[in-house]
Amino acid sequence: MRLEGKVAIVTGAGRGIGRGCAKRFAAEGASVVIADVYEEGGTAVAAEIEADGGKAVFVSCDISDPAQAGALVQAAVDTYGGLDVCLNCAGVIPIDGSDVLETDEAEWDRVVGINLKGAFLVCQAAAREMVKSGSGSIINIASVTAVIAIGNQAAYVASKAGVNGLTKSLAVGLAHRGVRVNAIGPGSIETDMAAVVLSDEESLARVMSRTPLHRMGQPEDIAGTALFLASDDSSYITGQTIYVEGGRLALNHVMPQKD
Repeated sequence: MRLEGKVAIVTGAGRGIGRGCAKRFAAEGASVVIADVYEEGGTAVAAEIEADGGKAVFVSCDISDPAQAGALVQAAVDTYGGLDVCLNCAGVIPIDGSDVLETDEAEWDRVVGINLKGAFLVCQAAAREMVKSGSGSIINIASVTAVIAIGNQAAYVASKAGVNGLTKSLAVGLAHRGVRVNAIGPGSIETDMAAVVLSDEESLARVMSRTPLHRMGQPEDIAGTALFLASDDSSYITGQTIYVEGGRLALNHVMPQKD
């Protein structure tokens, strides 16, 4: 198993991509700390992992709070004795995108506070622990929208572009301490969050017309890439964003509808 004996934190693990990644990490031998503000979901995921013979514990955590981010890492150390992998999946996207002229400051602060500031706080807390052992892998979840923007989601797009920059900066700053930092940029993944912005047939058809593989991605598609970046298979990779998006970035035009 590729993560045998490793300790991993997965934020936003109560559902969606985080859930899929947490379960894959556990199946590969990791002891997993499930972190989420969604307590019902997080508790359920931890129970599922343990029922399958894995090791998991749930920690309620608002990653935008520095004290809670620090307590999350300490919980991993107290429970499992250290920290080897940190995957930042927690994030939000506004239910109804707004014209930039109408974007509310409070909504901007909420989205950036969770998606970018929260990622930084968890990265910082995790890195402080990882440098003690001289090794570790931090993985952030960015988005394809950091490259191909959505016009009515300025806060979300800016936050995810910021995650890419944060990833590069941390990778350079932590490389000599033995800690690698990479990101994954998902395309349209079939989760509750995606359902918010792809709730009608027209929106879904528009996304599919721009996706060469012509299907929605699944959390398991992201989990496979996360496993690679968490494992020693990627030991010479840092500062990179790997896009898992069905070929969308390779496309420079709208594809015809599938027959």
